[in-house]
Amino acid sequence: MLFGLFISFSSYSQSKTNTFLTPSDTLNTSRKTSVYIGEASVLGLTLIGLNQLWYKDYPQTNFHFINDNKEWNQMDKAGHFFSTYHVGRFGSEMLQWSGASKKEQLLYGSTLGFGFLTVVEVFDGFSQEWGASWGDVVANGSGTLLYVSQELLWEEQRITPKFSFHQTSKAKYRPETLGVSFQEQILKDYNGQTYWLSFNLYSFTKSSFIPKWLNLAVGYGAENMLYGTDSEAQLNGYNQNSYRQFYLSFDVDLTKIETKSHFLRSLFSVFNTIKIPAPTLQYNDFNGLRGHIIYF
Repeated sequence: MLFGLFISFSSYSQSKTNTFLTPSDTLNTSRKTSVYIGEASVLGLTLIGLNQLWYKDYPQTNFHFINDNKEWNQMDKAGHFFSTYHVGRFGSEMLQWSGASKKEQLLYGSTLGFGFLTVVEVFDGFSQEWGASWGDVVANGSGTLLYVSQELLWEEQRITPKFSFHQTSKAKYRPETLGVSFQEQILKDYNGQTYWLSFNLYSFTKSSFIPKWLNLAVGYGAENMLYGTDSEAQLNGYNQNSYRQFYLSFDVDLTKIETKSHFLRSLFSVFNTIKIPAPTLQYNDFNGLRGHIIYF
């Protein structure tokens, strides 16, 4: 009896959740208002928290730019590109859920990431410790452009930026910069980060022999970095000899997996930011070409 009630309640809850997550066919004004209020609240609180936790302990100065384009082998720029693309994608998908027009999705949703990170760049520009970076601004714009251009050209996302991470031995030498805990290292240790462009093979070929979810991914990473540049490392007594790494691997486009469950579709959309571990070819000037049975 109790088991039957539990099953009935679970089925009812899943049905209600699925109904709630189903995108509206026509404009749902209350949903759209909720999206705008929710996004403004979350991003506003994030910026306030960022200012309190990151910037308040450093002196302020006049707004200024710096040229950091040679630092960290541009891994930080890849991070900006990845972030603006996906924040914009989520913003666009939220407006799609509300039934907003395609124009509104692209104009106000997909530019959400660019707007948010532009404000962060302004914070940097007024901080004496850092400074606004034109390279960051270009990377931010490129991430947004990748999303918008694909929607305009193909009305689907055939190329998806993705991210993977593994811990390295470098963080222990500069934990204040590269992170103390695993959570910090995911954000700070560029040695363990890999950024990918994942291409959906079926979308480009339309071949019935290729599964719709199968992707081919090209990755970029860098290694042996304790400081932003080799010259900076030398000034601090290190000879780091950093180098770039390039990858080729298979991947899965989770959004192409067919399901009638809008809960699973939403879950797949969130996790489609992460590169699936898979056999991988790696090339760099230090080790040449090598293969990994599984790389993440």
